[in-house]
Amino acid sequence: MFMSPSLFVMLMLMVFPLLTSVWLSMHFITFRNINEPVFVGLTNYVEVFSDLKFWSAFTFTMTYIAIAVPMQIFTGFLIAVLLDQISRRVRGIYIAAFLMPFIVVPIVGTLMVKQLFESGGLVNWAYREIVGARFILTEQSVKSLILLYALWAGTPFSLIVFFAGLQTLPQELVEASMIDGATRLRQIRHIMLPHLRSLFVFIFLISIMDAYRVFDSVFVLTEQNPVYKAEVMMLYTFRTAMSVTRLGKANAMSVITVVMILVVLLPFLYRTYKEQIEER
Repeated sequence: MFMSPSLFVMLMLMVFPLLTSVWLSMHFITFRNINEPVFVGLTNYVEVFSDLKFWSAFTFTMTYIAIAVPMQIFTGFLIAVLLDQISRRVRGIYIAAFLMPFIVVPIVGTLMVKQLFESGGLVNWAYREIVGARFILTEQSVKSLILLYALWAGTPFSLIVFFAGLQTLPQELVEASMIDGATRLRQIRHIMLPHLRSLFVFIFLISIMDAYRVFDSVFVLTEQNPVYKAEVMMLYTFRTAMSVTRLGKANAMSVITVVMILVVLLPFLYRTYKEQIEER
């Protein structure tokens, strides 16, 4: 009885939309026949798996995850360790500055980053003064900007989690290691990292899910220009539904995306569950 309200909310917000998406993915639907969809079975799935553009978007998405997630985790941990050594009087100022991306709306934050590199932007001006040439948006530069924004926007989450975890670190261990002559690097390796191991797994899982469904920054920075070859799965799904008006195929892509996320996360979830059982 106590769990029923939460189960009902989860059913309405997660299970029901997923089942609806599966049902829609088995129909040929456009904006013209949206009230009379045509059942086509698994045709949409076959078409998706044979779509080279889908696999191109999948490849770039995996590349984005492989680069952005480790950068966010490493940078967040590094800043958290540095913040832990700063005086409490000024620590709040730094934390507030690093948490700024949480306050800024993603679209606005991406536009701010993009404007820095445009013709009248500060970075473009500095690049022109140093190099003597105008900064040009190319395939490589746009992909670099996407990763730069991912680092700026995603690092605060890992930072605040790691910093909170460091506050629970027993100071007796740190003081004992200092007496034994342990350097800061040895303290990080033998005390901090083992203490924060569960947080690393937690941040890794959440960061993968967020990176897998990235959309806003890529949509703004690429402006859906195929020249940049920086289309992620969420953007390609959106374009398939809204521009190509293939709603059934877009739903099939959404279902495939959910399945792929589960395939990626299940090994880590199983490992986390196993570690919790062993700790008990």
